[in-house]
Amino acid sequence: MNAIPAQHQHDHARHDGAHSGGHHPHLSSRAERSRRRLLIVLALTALYMLAEAFGGWFTGSLALLADAGHMLTDVAALALALMAVWFGARPATPSKTFGYHRLEILAALVNGVALVVMALLIFYQAYERWHDPRPVESNLMIVVAAGGLFVNLACAWLLHGDHHDDLNVHGAWLHIMGDALGSVGAIVAGVLMSAYGWYRADALFSAAIALLIIWSSWHLIRESTNVLLEGTPAHINLASVEEAIRTTAGVEGVHDLHVWTITSGREALSAHVVHAHTVVQPELLKELRVKLHDRFGVDHLTLQMETEDFEDETFHFCHAGTACFSSGNE
Repeated sequence: MNAIPAQHQHDHARHDGAHSGGHHPHLSSRAERSRRRLLIVLALTALYMLAEAFGGWFTGSLALLADAGHMLTDVAALALALMAVWFGARPATPSKTFGYHRLEILAALVNGVALVVMALLIFYQAYERWHDPRPVESNLMIVVAAGGLFVNLACAWLLHGDHHDDLNVHGAWLHIMGDALGSVGAIVAGVLMSAYGWYRADALFSAAIALLIIWSSWHLIRESTNVLLEGTPAHINLASVEEAIRTTAGVEGVHDLHVWTITSGREALSAHVVHAHTVVQPELLKELRVKLHDRFGVDHLTLQMETEDFEDETFHFCHAGTACFSSGNE
């Protein structure tokens, strides 16, 4: 028989949960922990957003108003993050076989774009204030900004444990850190205005805050876009993956190799593996699974096992470092 049946290896029981909706306890506990912390951060941020908005209006400080506006985007972003955590915990369905995990990535992208839009608004206001500086109640401004810094640091501490592993929580953490930097800038601006009466400091530090916000959001936008485009994860070298498969005993070639991210910390791999006729497929499949897990941390695998005489209507060859192309049998 020329066509060797496709062999698939999905280690769901240990890693991903069954397609029918099972969940790994670790993933569920992580999602629940993230949800609780995001709720606390949302409450603290919303309350102090109102305080900063009032403080910015009362003192006439653009830096405080800008930080309050940034906190408003934080409230929206955190609400999005909570929605993503909730949807991500929903079981997979026949029409959504990977579940709703990509909502986390969409929310992260929205967070990054919201940061950039807010930064541009701050630039515009800072430009106007630079040419038309206004008096500011600087001492009260310092007190309000110091309170904002304390709240931001407390929220950043709450999210710190998960922000490296969860892109959505990372987006919320970036928002909070941007606010913290904004509070520091507002404190410094307040000191300059209080000590020297230099009211342009309010506009200057507002613009500096906007630059920091754009810088911090760029990585988030780039990473979330790469996930949505199903690009190869940044921490995985596709050439190394191909080499690891090719050098496995019994493997004669590999093509249609793809590695992509389902959601934060969950990578998937698919490939066509050409092997010798003498190979026992289940044994080779097990060896490849163990190797790819140990070297690259990839657990969700779909491997089609083929021999050299395997025939198909169309082949899509893709090798690391080369262009992908198709060839069809006419």
